Amino acid sequence: MSAQEAAQASTQEHHTSTGLDNTKMAMWAFLGSECLFFGSLITTYLLYRSTVLPDSGPVPSEIYDIPYTSVSSFVLLMSSLTMVLALSSSQRGDMRGMRIWLLATALLGVTFVGGQIFEFTDFVEEGLTLGSSPAGSAFFVLTGFHGAHVSVGILMLLSLVGMSMSGKLQPGAARKVELIGLYWHFVDIVWVVIFTVVYLIPLE
Repeated sequence: MSAQEAAQASTQEHHTSTGLDNTKMAMWAFLGSECLFFGSLITTYLLYRSTVLPDSGPVPSEIYDIPYTSVSSFVLLMSSLTMVLALSSSQRGDMRGMRIWLLATALLGVTFVGGQIFEFTDFVEEGLTLGSSPAGSAFFVLTGFHGAHVSVGILMLLSLVGMSMSGKLQPGAARKVELIGLYWHFVDIVWVVIFTVVYLIPLE
């Protein structure tokens, strides 16, 4: 058996009774549970986004910098494009190209998280904190958990790069890149929903 045939055999998909790859099914099941998780956080924010206590500081919508957050959101959305290019390179067996696009995706993710940290710092200086009001708590919990998910995704991307450089990720193993790509696209889509609900929908 040639090295290429061995690599293909080692990456052979295992299917469930539905005919779908079991690892993809597991990832989709996980993402489904994440939809419920973020759905509950978004609902909580909608319920409490205008609830403040006397002398508790501003309502989040009063201090938003929408142009700044729009640029940060654009950066994150562009990372979906680089993730697609990384998967395409992996499927073609171009491991160098895959590593470049994975690093580009991780860099865009780091830029987004850094921008979010800067925004949080500015909000705290304005008097909006996690414990200042129910509105503040709902905002920081929702956006903070999303930032944590992006950070986990960055670690996944960097682990793929490390595996590739050490020879543990061989040409033909595009499935691992695809699975992490599904996760990355998910956090991007979730941010589109959060940005729309939190920053663009005005208070009644």
